[in-house]
Amino acid sequence: MNGLETRRRSTKAILGVMLAVILVLYGFPFVYLLLTSFKTPSEAIAVPPSVMPNVWTLENYVAALAKEGVVPALINSVVTAVLSTLFSLVLAVPAAYAVTRYRTPSGRVFVLAALVTRMVPTIAIGAPLVETMRAMGIGDTSFALAIAHTTISLPLSIWLMASFFEAVPDEIEEAAKMDGASRLGALWRVVLPVVSGGLAVTAIFAFLASWNEFLFALLLTSVRAQTTPIVIANFQTQFGLDWGAMTALAAVYSLPVILLTLVLQRHIVAGLTLGAVKG
Repeated sequence: MNGLETRRRSTKAILGVMLAVILVLYGFPFVYLLLTSFKTPSEAIAVPPSVMPNVWTLENYVAALAKEGVVPALINSVVTAVLSTLFSLVLAVPAAYAVTRYRTPSGRVFVLAALVTRMVPTIAIGAPLVETMRAMGIGDTSFALAIAHTTISLPLSIWLMASFFEAVPDEIEEAAKMDGASRLGALWRVVLPVVSGGLAVTAIFAFLASWNEFLFALLLTSVRAQTTPIVIANFQTQFGLDWGAMTALAAVYSLPVILLTLVLQRHIVAGLTLGAVKG
């Protein structure tokens, strides 16, 4: 028993060390970005670079937020990501529900086709989307960009929601129908509350797909609807990239996603474990 207990402790210790190493490697880039945002502009571009700031300052944050176009870009990013998330959920929920409840061969083909479209390179549909949006008269708008971002998030949203709906027993809906609810009423009043965690997970993925997207934002916007990733990429000085202001704005841009994840954390955990309690 002592030998077995020793091996267990050794295994736990090794796994703990590996987890710590992975956590450091994964988190160091963001920590370094955050520390750089508090450096003076000259120290931010110093060679060789230092990890910790010699002088802590908010100068980069003041300069970044005061730069022309930054605040409108932040607003555009929020509007675009929220619209894209809503579009994805409104389209994905009925599509995934129909596939999982009717269980037709065409439905399974549809889910597979949705995943295949997710594999198409973004650049391949970028140019046609630009021309389409211009022809519709909605070029350089958050609405057009949100539609483009929906093409990225929708296939994954359908696949995720289908997996969550599969975890809901049919008996729950049958009981609701026996009480007089229609299929749509059972979906709205019974099934969706059960898969609220799955909705949160899907919403997070759809929001992130739009929040972090760069290529469509570059192709479909010019002035009015530019999002923050485009503005960050355009931070230039006569000496090159303005690393201090770039890291400061990147840190600010990361806050909404972090806060959203923390707020929805309970629902996300519930959604990820939904399939484990089926039946």
